[in-house]
Amino acid sequence: MHASQAPAGFGIAAAAVAAIVVVVGIATGLGFQPERSGTFAFWAIVGAPTLALAAIAAWRAHREGDLGEWLKPRWGDFSRAFVAAGALYAGAWGFARVFAKTGSPREIWLVSLYAQLGDPRILQRNAIFVGAGIVALAIAEEVLWRGAVTRLLEEKLGSRRATVASAILYAVAHLPTMWALRVPNGPLNPLVAIAALGAGLLFGGMARAFGRLAPGIIAHALFDWVVVMMFPLWGLPRGF
Repeated sequence: MHASQAPAGFGIAAAAVAAIVVVVGIATGLGFQPERSGTFAFWAIVGAPTLALAAIAAWRAHREGDLGEWLKPRWGDFSRAFVAAGALYAGAWGFARVFAKTGSPREIWLVSLYAQLGDPRILQRNAIFVGAGIVALAIAEEVLWRGAVTRLLEEKLGSRRATVASAILYAVAHLPTMWALRVPNGPLNPLVAIAALGAGLLFGGMARAFGRLAPGIIAHALFDWVVVMMFPLWGLPRGF
């Protein structure tokens, strides 16, 4: 590659990354509107653009010969994922207890988020569909953000910086939830954006350490299942 071609190539990559952030950000902002709390529209609006973008990213990775390696399972992946998901849950639990504990002004952050997810009784009755959605979205987000976006940034930033930048952009795409989950006349709700940054750094670090997305995908799905269906950070465990 000639030196004059590199900036143009990175310009295209930067434009693609910017488009991903904007599309996911718009979908997130629209999906998390209070009138869509607990509805199928919430899940569809938030998830569909990511699934579509991930499908494009997967097609491109397949053409370049990367997709098979990204998704290839290996012995020990579940153990690594279990430890990572447990560490992430411990961090989320600690954050909830310190910064959004019961009785504090910031408890509403968790209340608003879980109200958006829907009635736990309905989620339990549809556990199979919820589980399938969690797995599909975990695969899509990892392929899109830790796979495609990170790869697009690596040429200019290098592997380590691209991993951090991808996590930051993942959080930026979730910034609209600060306004969408805000109670009237209350403070902004940064919970989802903070969670996205922490998760993005962890899953990105896993992708970089293992050279594959499979461990991060499993950890992502496990964490989401636990905080949504088993041991929520606010309220009673599901089924109570």
